[in-house]
Amino acid sequence: MSQDRLLRLKSTKSNHVIWTRKNKKTVQRKIELTKFDPTLRKRVVFKETKK
Repeated sequence: MSQDRLLRLKSTKSNHVIWTRKNKKTVQRKIELTKFDPTLRKRVVFKETKK
């Protein structure tokens, strides 16, 4: 995976971090995903943050 395309998604409820990537040609806004947070054992919103 190319390092310049990696994005850091941080949980809104805890400090858990997920690394992913996005297509910057088609997606202009910041990503918000609902994913499973293992520290809380719930589904929460992950928002894009700085690296």
